[in-house]
Amino acid sequence: MLAYIGKRILQFIPVFIGVTLILFFFRAVVPGDPIKLIAGEKAMPDAIYEQIVKANHLDQPIYVQYGYYMKDLFHGDLGTSYQRKTPVVDIFAKKLPYSARLALCAILLEILLGISAGIISAVKRYSFIDALVTVSTAALISVPAFWLGMMLQMFFGIFLKDATGGVFALPISGAGGPTSDFPTWMHYILPATTLAAVSLAYTARIMRSQLLEVLNADYIRTALAKGLSRRAVIIKHALKNAMIPVITFIGIDFGVMISSAILTETVFNWPGIGSEIVRAIGQRDWPIVMGGVILIVVLIMLINLIVDVSYAAFDPRIRYGKKAGDE
Repeated sequence: MLAYIGKRILQFIPVFIGVTLILFFFRAVVPGDPIKLIAGEKAMPDAIYEQIVKANHLDQPIYVQYGYYMKDLFHGDLGTSYQRKTPVVDIFAKKLPYSARLALCAILLEILLGISAGIISAVKRYSFIDALVTVSTAALISVPAFWLGMMLQMFFGIFLKDATGGVFALPISGAGGPTSDFPTWMHYILPATTLAAVSLAYTARIMRSQLLEVLNADYIRTALAKGLSRRAVIIKHALKNAMIPVITFIGIDFGVMISSAILTETVFNWPGIGSEIVRAIGQRDWPIVMGGVILIVVLIMLINLIVDVSYAAFDPRIRYGKKAGDE
């Protein structure tokens, strides 16, 4: 197991270097004077201009600048925001908890509703419930996240507020706080639902197809022939094997949700990493853009590693680090 973990960590190194190279290349080729982005549009003396150039190593070749950036990066320094004059690490330290909690709420919805719908659809194959799940998941997959978010805002934030006098209305913007009219947890309902919608549909489909495949296996028929109830066979034997691809998808999806929440966070004005990156792109604040993307890549790689290692807990046949035939 330790050998497998070490091998996976080594595989992350070229991915990480490749991402940073691409980001650094785009920063170098984007039009605009980086000094004006750092110091502002106001005129400045030549001495101050040269001081900023040397402080940011802009008088050095691009590969030397990249070396300095990587050196700072491995010391936990993501740079300083051009616009805010604040360390990027401090900015994302405040934004990451909001994105992580939103992704966690979305994952919980995906697990509870997606897996449940997939199991029921597989067990009740060709029934009305199966058809309903199939149609619903197809519709969710086809709906763009930003459109779904706006429709939820209109229905729960505007229509229900006017129709019920605000009794059943939900907050449509922000993450709550002392000045909010709603409890903080209510602010998570609509953005988490929007973020989880597509993933929930895929989870239900994967769960259904995997469970149907397992239920047709020989050992399941043998267990039923021995007199075990269908419910016991499904819970004790079928689900454990059918869950492995589902766990893979959900684990990877957790990291993807943090990165793909850009549209959702923008629609709901959510103070997370995604909305911060969008704002920084508009302002050409490259330290925030690069720091945000690098943070997301690292999170996705770590989550993928955790998911891969967790396979052994669900399937005892899996033994990482051992060759076939080893005991």
